[in-house]
Amino acid sequence: MFKDHFSAKATDYARYRPNYPAELFFWLAGIAPARDMAWDCGTGSGQAAVGLAAHFERVLATDPSRKQLEHAEPHPRVDYRVASAEVSLLDTASIDLITVAQAIHWFDLEKFYAEAKRVLKPGGVIAAWTYTLLDVEAGIDELLTDFYRNVVGPYWPPERRLVDDRYRSLPFPFDPIDAPAFEIRTEWSRDDLLGYLGTWSATRACMKSNGVDPLIAFGERLRPLWPDPDRKRTLRWPLHLRAGRL
Repeated sequence: MFKDHFSAKATDYARYRPNYPAELFFWLAGIAPARDMAWDCGTGSGQAAVGLAAHFERVLATDPSRKQLEHAEPHPRVDYRVASAEVSLLDTASIDLITVAQAIHWFDLEKFYAEAKRVLKPGGVIAAWTYTLLDVEAGIDELLTDFYRNVVGPYWPPERRLVDDRYRSLPFPFDPIDAPAFEIRTEWSRDDLLGYLGTWSATRACMKSNGVDPLIAFGERLRPLWPDPDRKRTLRWPLHLRAGRL
């Protein structure tokens, strides 16, 4: 059993979730003790797994949601498997790098950390990151903040507090590694942004509770600020990373 907030929107999740910067995976590969095998835990639709595959001989990408994995991007060096973070079924001392992208706040941390320590090689690295509210431009940013805090804010699961805290209060029982600053940057249309907001668990919970899609009113407020639906704007999400070594 797991808290499944995303299977129902697996198609949209694969389409509208942003990809992580190549510089992040280059840095992670550089601090790993070897590049034989990485484990991307809670892979969702595989955004991080495919990024790791550019640097590792093999990437094991696990998620408890079969629906999510059905929409993951195929890659010859990525092996997708249905498994939980806490019971990975991986071999002991087999993994050079563990990554958890925008997912560790859903885990049973005590059990996951025990599993991570079991499967990591001596000197192996674990990295968990999250991204917070995106930036677009003045006016749109204020609208996004209001939607995030006031419209769907009451519907965020309690685990979201770790994200809002940028993982600073996340228990992390590994020898810390200082990380450089990274950000996600992408070019999206207005409909891409609305599609992304529709993947938020709080957006869906708000709609279920009230019987009305909150993105309808948000889209009406957004249209004067972004009148051309085909015009693409630069969107930026700051990444907040915790990395450590066994």
